[in-house]
Amino acid sequence: MSGWLVVDKPAGLTSTAVVNKVKWAFEANKAGHAGTLDPDATGVLAVALGEATKTVPYITDALKCYEFTVRLGQATNTDDAEGEVTGESDLRPSEDEIKEALQGFVGEIMQVPPKFSAVKIDGERAYKRARDDEEFEIAARPLWVESLILMDRPDADQIVLEMVCGKGGYVRSIAR
Repeated sequence: MSGWLVVDKPAGLTSTAVVNKVKWAFEANKAGHAGTLDPDATGVLAVALGEATKTVPYITDALKCYEFTVRLGQATNTDDAEGEVTGESDLRPSEDEIKEALQGFVGEIMQVPPKFSAVKIDGERAYKRARDDEEFEIAARPLWVESLILMDRPDADQIVLEMVCGKGGYVRSIAR
């Protein structure tokens, strides 16, 4: 069995768990995915089977589009809604201020991945160190952001953004 399968990944599953289920369902010898989604994220996960796994780097290097909701006025230790609140603010920027600020995140930017991520630090996953309450820093990494657009503002505390970016983009880092 060789080819690509597009999976609408539900919240609550890791990308690896989805790949393993697909591999099992299709009795494939090899399987892989073209970009990790956070366990709580939903969306398209492209899964390659068999000989198609040789083409994963071509898909991984392509631009990707993400739509995500950002909660304003609250910071968490995981940079997402599941984390412990580490800071709060009553300040809320206007839509014009948001649009202006988003311009600074377009083009070649330096992005610091979340501490709760699969990035390796000295051979160990950052999320493991973070869960063990270790203190560590993650170096900023370059990211190409093609576009970052304010799509909606459902209320004063939430904005919906759309980001088109290259490999290695973390929407949680952009939200932070």
